[in-house]
Amino acid sequence: MGEPGYFQRGFGLKDEIRPELKADYHSGIVERLKASEHRLRAGTLTFLLAREFGFCYGVDRAVEYAYETRRKFPDRTIYLVGEIIHNPHVNARIKEMGIRFLREADGGGPGFEAVRPEDVVILPAFGVTVEEMARLRRSGCVMVDTTCGSVLNVWKNVDRFSATGFTALIHGKYAHEETRATASRTTQYPGGRHLVVRDRAEAELVCDYIRRGGDKDAFLARFAFACSPGFDPDVDLERIGLANQTTMLSSESLEIQGMIRGALADRHGETEIPNRFRAFDTICSATQDRQDSVLALLAEKPDLFVVIGGYNSSNTSHLAALAGKSVPTYHIEDASCILGRHAIRHKPFGSPAETTTRDWLPDGPATVGLTAGASTPNNKIGEVVATIAALRGTRDL
Repeated sequence: MGEPGYFQRGFGLKDEIRPELKADYHSGIVERLKASEHRLRAGTLTFLLAREFGFCYGVDRAVEYAYETRRKFPDRTIYLVGEIIHNPHVNARIKEMGIRFLREADGGGPGFEAVRPEDVVILPAFGVTVEEMARLRRSGCVMVDTTCGSVLNVWKNVDRFSATGFTALIHGKYAHEETRATASRTTQYPGGRHLVVRDRAEAELVCDYIRRGGDKDAFLARFAFACSPGFDPDVDLERIGLANQTTMLSSESLEIQGMIRGALADRHGETEIPNRFRAFDTICSATQDRQDSVLALLAEKPDLFVVIGGYNSSNTSHLAALAGKSVPTYHIEDASCILGRHAIRHKPFGSPAETTTRDWLPDGPATVGLTAGASTPNNKIGEVVATIAALRGTRDL
């Protein structure tokens, strides 16, 4: 028997909600691309779609559970803790269904204190913190947990680190919902500690401290928002277990793993590594598959690359970063970012804001590489293809 009022496997209503999901997210253009070996000619343009793209299993599951929950509890107040996934169109559709967000992206929302015992609360694919879960349990509400299985796998490893005296060093973005939830796992254990590093540069700072020590106050100031309360780098960097936000760039996670291991070996000797370092591959398979598919598509030498998905989607931004190393790349949220043949609004990787680039679409024949983040529905991909094709006069796809 499961926990009363806690649901993690849906309600068996998939057949009932399937027509609604198809109406909201299906794309005939994407189906044509898939049926034609992911290649579509449209006048002088050739579109190449990555083999792995768009909704992953975890996102599919989370969205389906939200639709099932609305169908299961038509007369109840239903809340989502926060965005179910990082796609503005999916989140807007969820709101149209009458599901309210406890925590909006801008910091607004009614908050956890609004939840009553008769309410239903959906936990997003990113998961929630240990404290948030405890708070929801105390409220007595019904909980529908859509936490992705890949995230749960990371949690198991962090639990194992914390239970055995290892600091969890997490490659991720400290303010991201998933990383916040993962880091909170360490609070369940006496002396549990975490430290979040965003990239190779931050990992290098940690490696320098492991090797040589340094100014503790400066270190703590640098990682003030990214470490456990009471974190002591002189003590808590002695034994490290490496984990990561599941949507990070896998090559960078592996590089950071090697950097931390090397620093510990330099400080304590190679023979001490089994006692001081642990690491498990916790990049989710969908993230890895989408990154590999971008690399494979780049081998076909497209003239440009368009990456479609929410600007706050970590996995989408990393697809743009990969493609941008080899070819002009434009990360856009949707077709409205295409301002015309000579202008596109997009968000460069690492930039805090959108920019507009002119003369983005070459004259004459051109090959356009396409992919989409794991939280991007097919209809948004199809709309982008149709909009670009229309710039060259092709309107019947």
